[in-house]
Amino acid sequence: MLTRASASSAASRTLWRAEMRATMLLAYPLILTNMAGALIHATDVVLLGWAGPRTLAAATLGVNIYTAFMIFGMGLVTAASPMMARELGRKRNSVREVRRTVRQAMWAAISITLPIWLLLWNSEALLLLLGQEPQLAADAAEFVQALQWGLLPFLFYIILRSFIAALERPSWSLLIGGAAVIFNALVNYGLIFGKGGLPALGLLGAGIGSALTNLLMFLGMAAVASLHPRFRRYHLFGRFWRPDWERFRAVWSLGLPIAVTLGLEITIFNAAVFLMGLIGTASLAAHAIALQLAALSFMVPLGLSQAVTVRVGLAYGRRDAEGIARAGWTAFVLGVAFMAAMALLMIAFPRQLIDLFLDMNDPANAAVIPLAISFLFIAALFQIFDGAQAVGAGMLRGLHDTTVPMVYAGIGYWVIGLGVAVGLGFGLDWEGVGIWTGLAVGLAVVAALMVTRWTRREALGLLRH
Repeated sequence: MLTRASASSAASRTLWRAEMRATMLLAYPLILTNMAGALIHATDVVLLGWAGPRTLAAATLGVNIYTAFMIFGMGLVTAASPMMARELGRKRNSVREVRRTVRQAMWAAISITLPIWLLLWNSEALLLLLGQEPQLAADAAEFVQALQWGLLPFLFYIILRSFIAALERPSWSLLIGGAAVIFNALVNYGLIFGKGGLPALGLLGAGIGSALTNLLMFLGMAAVASLHPRFRRYHLFGRFWRPDWERFRAVWSLGLPIAVTLGLEITIFNAAVFLMGLIGTASLAAHAIALQLAALSFMVPLGLSQAVTVRVGLAYGRRDAEGIARAGWTAFVLGVAFMAAMALLMIAFPRQLIDLFLDMNDPANAAVIPLAISFLFIAALFQIFDGAQAVGAGMLRGLHDTTVPMVYAGIGYWVIGLGVAVGLGFGLDWEGVGIWTGLAVGLAVVAALMVTRWTRREALGLLRH
């Protein structure tokens, strides 16, 4: 009996180790790809900053309005990932079913991009409606009207990235993402400043360069999907024009709640920026530093979230309840452990981290530094909750559970989180510390709700196919 129990324990440890290895192999290229995307954005900020503060301000307005729509579209097509993973787990007609999902996710991308293009084309009117300076709004609109044409190829790229991730070959997205970073830097530099024989187009050039980068990423991924022996048997682009309304509706049904969830998350941070602006310039600058550090470390749980959606989805398709549990908890522990390590780093070395962004010896920064230190202390807790909610959402998406998590996000971010932020920040005069505390509380509530739902997945019927 003892020998049998020991053998069972050894077999269990082997399965957990295998899951850990599979998760890490899938997640690390996704993490690095996410960082490459962040690096593309950082490069644009640096280049436009060289063009002058007014140019950078206009671009910042344009990027904010574009990003809100881009995140919504990205959330919609993210539905392709758990759908493909489930079909691959089932292994019944998986080639045909995966092809159907890819095509109809692309149809969904087209259907959401058309109205977004119309809205972005009128971004000047939208910015004026939000009370922005007329000339700044006009400059931002010029940038957005070029940038917007990169939205559809970017969404197609996300779909194809999900396809190769579902087949557990994500290193191709890393290779293409790295090439895109270099291409974006060279083309934007040339088009903004007129270098390398290109015309000096300023903001318009930045928009064109970024749109071309998105097109390059899609074409690179399309070439891999069409030519690589592992992928080409799916014939993803054959008879692309044929409708498949049943699968099209399935993509929208699963993807729309994801889109709304991501939209609620990104807009609560936009609201936090607005609230910081009401307090003062020093608080706004300190907030930007703390948020940039948090955003960089978030790339790791974001990659783990994308990986766990695939790993849980594969087990879900196999009807493997134990595999589902292993996949979910492995990624969750990895994500929270990493964010806990980042929290310790922020608590132990706040001045060194802030020094990456500000000259600590410059008297002009004297008001910002203590605020940034206080925000980083709260951001340490914020990190752990943010990692937990991100990976928790990915776990539930693997089970095709997106509607209730959307409700959790609305309650956690916009009712509890914003309520605490406004109450502490302005009602009790905690100012920026109160706003960061509100963000942390909101994330903690969402994380707790996500994890509770995951632990009750069988009782709630989430394992039913």
